[in-house]
Amino acid sequence: MSTNVLICDDSNLARKQVFRSLPESLSTDVQLAKNGEEALDILRSQKIDILFLDLTMPVIDGLGVLQALKAEGITLPIFVISADVQPEMQNRVMELGAKAFLRKPVQLDVLNENLKAHGFL
Repeated sequence: MSTNVLICDDSNLARKQVFRSLPESLSTDVQLAKNGEEALDILRSQKIDILFLDLTMPVIDGLGVLQALKAEGITLPIFVISADVQPEMQNRVMELGAKAFLRKPVQLDVLNENLKAHGFL
C-alpha cells in the first residue's frame, strides 16, 4: 500500500531535500506544492496521508494552511518543517494540529524518529 505524501515549500531546494530524506516506504507517491494555495487545492481534492509543510511561503503561508484545514475539518498528520524555530511559533502550529515541528533543513534521524513516533515507520 502506498502512502500519499504532499510536500509544501516555496523553495525547490527544500522540497527536494525533504523528498530525498523520506524513507523508501513513503517516497512512492509524492506530490509537491510551491505555496499554501496549491497545497490546499490538492488537499481538498485528493486523499493525502501525510503533509510536510513549510511556514514562510507566498500566497498562503503555512499558518494559513493549518487554519484552513482546521476550519474545513480536514485532518491528516502534518509535520511542519521550518527555520522559524521560535517557541511561540512552535506552540502555535501544534495548537493548530501539527504532529511535529522539525527544524529546517530537516535532519534524517529526526525525521525518521518523528515518522516512527506517529506510526509511519
